Amino acid sequence: MKLLTFKGGIHPPYRKEYSSSKAIEKAQAPKIVYIPLQQHIGAPAKPIVEVGEEVKLGQKIGELQGFVSCNVHSSVSGKVIAIKEHEIPGGSAQCVVIENDFKEELHESVKPKGELEELTKEQIVEIIKEAGIVGMGGATFPNHVKVSPPPNSKAEVVILNGAECEPYLTADHRLMIENPEDVVFGLRALMKALDVKKGFIGIEVNKPDAIEAIKNVAKEYSDIEVVSLEVKYPQGAEKQLIYACTGKEVPSGGLPIAAGAVVDNVGTAAQIAKSIKTGMPLVERITTVTGSCIKEPKNLVTKVGTVVSEIIEQCGGFKEDKKVGKVIMGGPMMGMAQYTTDIVTNKGSSGILCLDDEESRLPKPQSCIRCGKCLTVCPAFLQPLYISAHSLKNDFESAEKFNAMDCIECGSCSFICPARRPLLESIRNAKREIGAKRRKEAAKK
Repeated sequence: MKLLTFKGGIHPPYRKEYSSSKAIEKAQAPKIVYIPLQQHIGAPAKPIVEVGEEVKLGQKIGELQGFVSCNVHSSVSGKVIAIKEHEIPGGSAQCVVIENDFKEELHESVKPKGELEELTKEQIVEIIKEAGIVGMGGATFPNHVKVSPPPNSKAEVVILNGAECEPYLTADHRLMIENPEDVVFGLRALMKALDVKKGFIGIEVNKPDAIEAIKNVAKEYSDIEVVSLEVKYPQGAEKQLIYACTGKEVPSGGLPIAAGAVVDNVGTAAQIAKSIKTGMPLVERITTVTGSCIKEPKNLVTKVGTVVSEIIEQCGGFKEDKKVGKVIMGGPMMGMAQYTTDIVTNKGSSGILCLDDEESRLPKPQSCIRCGKCLTVCPAFLQPLYISAHSLKNDFESAEKFNAMDCIECGSCSFICPARRPLLESIRNAKREIGAKRRKEAAKK
């Protein structure tokens, strides 16, 4: 059987054995949730509730501001006790703090939206928009934007990312095994919203149980193809997945729609199905809690706004014989290390990874030996060593000339580098500086 893939990439240790066989469990609901109004790419939502107000499960508490923004809903029923800043992954944000009354009383808006066959494409887009659905693979891009391409663009295919190539994480794997019907339903909804006639679901071949489960559901739809992907990182990255499935390349600086493709995560598709079938907005998600420091690794359905330390405790807490070195939101390649476990989960919290001190210790960087390995593995065909070198000298103009903004921040270059150069960190810094400069120049115009 031919396995689809892309050029470049690496083969890190996957370490999925901690949680890959653990069935999805529902986490205990927290007494207090801190629901961020900024848990998506774009403008933060505006709070539309007040302190002291009683809210219900699924009620809209934050309204999107502008096209690239997203609605935010309550993940519990209870009373709003504060609207204030609280720690989130990567910093802090204004949060709606709700005291849970544990009644799980549904808001009146939470009701089925109708049969998929009877919904128009405009209605599907509106359901996605109202439900506050974002990319659940970690990028958290507002999904209603993705399914509303510019007038001069036309989607030809929809691709679902079921690769889950990030080490340790198994949330998508378990979802595809345990709830393949919603994954396929969500893909059909996306295809209808975009008016396309072809859909792909790409799954790495090391997940044969997921491939079988999805194929069993998709076999009755001739316009959906389940494709087996080579086990390689970053197989699930948008541009690499498009190339693997269609053979088309997204041009430099372009978006997937430039290749006629829209890519979504399987978790996003399942949430779209849930929102259509039940009317429930995005208020919870599957989160893999794993790593060498966790007593009982699990795949938990966690409510948005739950404090991470509480989730870790539900997995038995930290092992007594291990010294915790890092707590990472996401996976080890593209995740973000945190300075505290008082942060709260959001719509993109695919994993909580806890590594011991030895695993998380960074090696001392040496001088670049010009071996070229970073060029060989880069899936975006960049020259990471040069972008990094210019960034470390604060020469961001030169870094931009080497197409720093095309970097997908997969970390393959840092992983393969024998000199242990800080390639990814310095390239990320260059992208931040270049982006800030572009925004400043645009504001002047």
